This record gives sequence, structure tokens and C-alpha cells, in this order.
Amino acid sequence: MVLNNSNNGHNGVHYFARGWQLIRLPGVRRFVILPLLVNILLMGGAFIWLFGRLGQWIPELMAMVPGWLQWLSYLLWPLVVLSIILVFSYFFSTIANWIAAPFCGLLAEQLEARLTGQPLPDSGWAALLKDFPRIMKREWQKLAYYLPRAIVLLLLYFIPGFGQTVAPVLWFLFSAWMLSIQYCDYPFDNHKVSFTQMRAALRQNKTDNLQFGALVSLFTLIPILNLAIMPVAVCGATAMWVDRYRATLGLSR
Repeated sequence: MVLNNSNNGHNGVHYFARGWQLIRLPGVRRFVILPLLVNILLMGGAFIWLFGRLGQWIPELMAMVPGWLQWLSYLLWPLVVLSIILVFSYFFSTIANWIAAPFCGLLAEQLEARLTGQPLPDSGWAALLKDFPRIMKREWQKLAYYLPRAIVLLLLYFIPGFGQTVAPVLWFLFSAWMLSIQYCDYPFDNHKVSFTQMRAALRQNKTDNLQFGALVSLFTLIPILNLAIMPVAVCGATAMWVDRYRATLGLSR
């Protein structure tokens, strides 16, 4: 069955919502299970641990606020909490994506075949094992792109006043961009589109991709819903690939 997937100018919100629909497609659901299990075990356990530590960390961080900004404590406190959760959720979602990367690639592959009616020539579990070294190399490329920028943003948090007000906003935007890269990369990588070429393609629709990544980031913070966010994001990103990029960047494997 070929689903009708023309590009009608849909934005990132549309593709995020589409992801929730696509994970329920017959024939696709079984490929959702493994990424879902990885996310439930890792993110579920990590957030239980985090919420047990917040009571200790918040007072320590608020003590770094200079005296002349204490009158803004009622505004800074929620920003500090949000910052901790954003950094924490992205860190553990990155670990989860490393573990689940081969299964996410397989999910993107099977969903693309369902959406287009054209399975990739080299697909399935055997191809997954053969491509495992390449998949891990790709994850290292994403990490190398992410780490220097993340370190700079984290250092901003230690600048009194500025760090507690501006840095959380910059971190949220950066996380949105990185999550868009993370999940869009699976269908791009299935077609062996280079990491540099993928980023250039995503920048052409940067606003829509930031919308998509921002919603993924926000839902990563919501208990229960965040456990399903990985396969949802993979499916939404794959639908975006099919609509916007496949015709010009899709390569024969």
C-alpha cells in the first residue's frame, strides 16, 4: 500500500503530529517496539533519578545568582529548573539514540518503504548488521558536531545574570536544532547522504526543522509521553524526508 505523501508546504508541527499517526501503521508497529523499549528503560530510569536530585541541585545553583539579581529569584528559579531538565533530557536522549541507532535506522527504512511503495534495495536485518560500523561512525559525527557547541553554551551558565537568563533560551534553540538533526539523520543516512550535505539541506528549511525539533524537545520533558518520543520523532522525520528531500537527495544503495 502506497500512502499519498505530497509536499503541501507542511511545517514542522505537521510532521511532528504525523509521527504520532505513523507509529500505529500496520506493518510498521513491530519496528517501533525496540526503539520504544530502549527509550522507556533509559529515559524512564533517568528521570526518576533526576527528580530525586533536583531538591539538592536547585538551591546550589540559585546560590550562584548575584545579590543584585536576588529580586528576580522568582523568575530565575523556573529557568534554572528548565535548564537542568533540558540539559539532562538531551544528554540521556543522546545516549538512548546511540543505543537505539540501528533500530531507528531500520524503522525509518521500513516506514519509507511503506510511504513510497519502494523498498530500499539493501534493507532488513542482514543489511543492518552490515551497516552497523557505518551507523556508529555517523553517531560519532553527530557527537563531534554537538560537543563543542554544547560546551560553549554550558559555560555561559557560569556568567552571573546572563547565564541564568539568556543561556536557557539559547540552549533550548540549540537542542531543537540538534534533535532535528538527530532524527532526520536516520532516513538521510539510509541513503548515504553525507552529514555535511544533510545539515545544508536542513538549513534550507531551518524554521520548520526548528519547529519539529522544539516539539520533540518539549515532549521529551513530559513524563509518560517522553517514553514514546523516539519512534514518534523517527517517523515524523522520515515523513519529512519523503516529502521534501527524497526526490533530490535520495540515492540508490
